[in-house]
Amino acid sequence: MDKINVIREIRELKTHLSYSKNIGFFFGAGTSCALGIPNVEQLTTGIESKLTGYFLVNFKLVKTDLETIITTRKVNIEDILNQIRRIRELTGETVKVYEGVSGENAKLLDKEICTIIYNIILDKESVADIEKTKKFFAWLSLLNRDYSKEVFTTNYDLIIEKSLEASQIPYFDGFVGSYEPFFWQESIDQFVSKNDLTQNWIRLWKIHGSLSWFWKEDVKTKSQKIIRIGKIENIKDEDNELVIYPSKEKYDSSKKQPFIAYFDRLKNYLLSGELLFVFTGYSFSDQHINEIIFNCLRQNNRLTALVFFFQDSEVENLHKQTSSYMNLNVFGPTKAIINGNLGEWEYTADLKPNEKSDSYWNDTDKKFTLGDFNELVNFFVTNSGKKEAIESIVK
Repeated sequence: MDKINVIREIRELKTHLSYSKNIGFFFGAGTSCALGIPNVEQLTTGIESKLTGYFLVNFKLVKTDLETIITTRKVNIEDILNQIRRIRELTGETVKVYEGVSGENAKLLDKEICTIIYNIILDKESVADIEKTKKFFAWLSLLNRDYSKEVFTTNYDLIIEKSLEASQIPYFDGFVGSYEPFFWQESIDQFVSKNDLTQNWIRLWKIHGSLSWFWKEDVKTKSQKIIRIGKIENIKDEDNELVIYPSKEKYDSSKKQPFIAYFDRLKNYLLSGELLFVFTGYSFSDQHINEIIFNCLRQNNRLTALVFFFQDSEVENLHKQTSSYMNLNVFGPTKAIINGNLGEWEYTADLKPNEKSDSYWNDTDKKFTLGDFNELVNFFVTNSGKKEAIESIVK
């Protein structure tokens, strides 16, 4: 296996960050896990332990059935929600039964699972230290760029919104209004011009939904629309269904719409010319998203993607899919992919005067540390030359 000089690559990374005018980000579950929010596997276990009675019976029926189909990995809560929603669609949410679960029960189970997810995540959110996320967005908002600052995320927790609002950093997420903010597709379809007041607002695109989004039926048209609701005292009192994890088989096209718009935005953004796009906490396990990313890497040779992984196994898995992409660099604890080649980090302490490696290298464990979201934020802040300004925004 090739040896890759970690100091040389970090110098290259710093140059990218200094000279790239247009920088975008993709946050996966790992960014929230770094703050103590449970990942999909932990959520799956937590939900099963909280279900009782016929909810638990139906949950196990769905899970057991899926285990005969998904055999290469553990069945998780997103697989289960997907299947429950298929049952709702196949049965028309009636007394008709699929694999022992009726459509009516599938609907009730879906709502119960989403309620438990809401409570588990909100409980963890309430004690999470969001200082690092606040620092990240303070750093991002201070970047003097001629382009809008876009962050895509698969996370449905409210950590990002809380961090932005705590630091009074303006952002936009595709919803407009104040009583019951509604999703406005036109706002996502267009890119802002340089003289637009909102150009420097953070764009936040939550492509798997959010704990603050709910389906609401329009009384006149009987169609569903998504509205955003602020803080809710008790989720069990909320009649409308939570909008998290857009299942592959949604019931009608109107329900797919926000998610299609977000995926289109991701594709158009990645194809929009010169761009440095950074992935943190994303394991590349969503094939729909991966397809967009890899297609754009092939089509736009002015797109450079940087991926920071917490585990070496993620580096190896991605290399099997991406060995031909020269505009994709991947950083793991002991392994990396540079210019399409998988290699191991080599650390030779040939540092220049005043150059330090402790912001990205753990000399005791001989590991690259930026796969940890907290360490990545420290690295951005330390190398920004704006540490005091960032601290002042966060305070």
